[in-house]
Amino acid sequence: MKINNKILGAIIGVSSLLITSCDDDGGKVIDEVFANTTRGAVLRTIESGGVFDRFDTSTSFGFTFEEQDYEDGDLLEKVDLYISFDDNTEANGDSSVAEILIETFLPADFTDGEFGLPRASYETTLANALSQLGLIEGDFDGGDAIQFRLILTLTDGRTFTNDDSTGTITGSFFNAPYFYGPVIKCIPPAPVAGEYTIELEDSYGDGWNGASIDVVIDGVESSYTIEDGSAGSATFTVPEGTTEFVLTYVSGAFDNEVSYEITAPTEEIAISDGPSPAIGAITLNICKG
Repeated sequence: MKINNKILGAIIGVSSLLITSCDDDGGKVIDEVFANTTRGAVLRTIESGGVFDRFDTSTSFGFTFEEQDYEDGDLLEKVDLYISFDDNTEANGDSSVAEILIETFLPADFTDGEFGLPRASYETTLANALSQLGLIEGDFDGGDAIQFRLILTLTDGRTFTNDDSTGTITGSFFNAPYFYGPVIKCIPPAPVAGEYTIELEDSYGDGWNGASIDVVIDGVESSYTIEDGSAGSATFTVPEGTTEFVLTYVSGAFDNEVSYEITAPTEEIAISDGPSPAIGAITLNICKG
């Protein structure tokens, strides 16, 4: 009940304001707001996921998006998809690539989604994305990012993308970022032996409320959490010759307060996640193993 009372108070306050405005002005205030509002459109993310693995270029990443406008999709002209490359590793020089148009989705390329709105999907392997960018072995490494950007064009010529959208649009309410930037990971083909360090944080300061990071090493399970307070630290060792090494984030009551960081034996930050860490299996990024 940490934030529910605040939310309830805000809702009551806004509701009172709207009711008072309508009562005082006969509904004219809200009518004037809508009369001077230009309606647009969004590309809402239905799902996205996958991983690009430095050691396996057959790995893939993809996303599904839904176009929403005030004519239920009838204003859709096209959606352009661009790809670019952000070189974040200095050791191999700068191989960054500016945006390249790789696909255009026309209305005929969309299908009707659950609510009758047009949906389309895109998925690519790492090998294909590198080919589109003109990159070869030596140009990329773990930590670099392959970026995808969508530009929606309506029948009246207006365009919408991440550069002209507010947090309300790109964030959790509409979930319309127009942009996806998966970072290339170095997923070790075998467990990297040595000592790992986990740094745990809780922004509210009352522990992880049931959340935990569970580690399984050759059948032996350990669990790490913060019982109370705002921070904690722990270490564990993966022995030489380990064949099973699995990490899992287990959700708690208030994941929005939870963050963690795991440092590998190579002194690389193998993962940093949160607030609201991804639930389930944790994929480590270790390029020096």
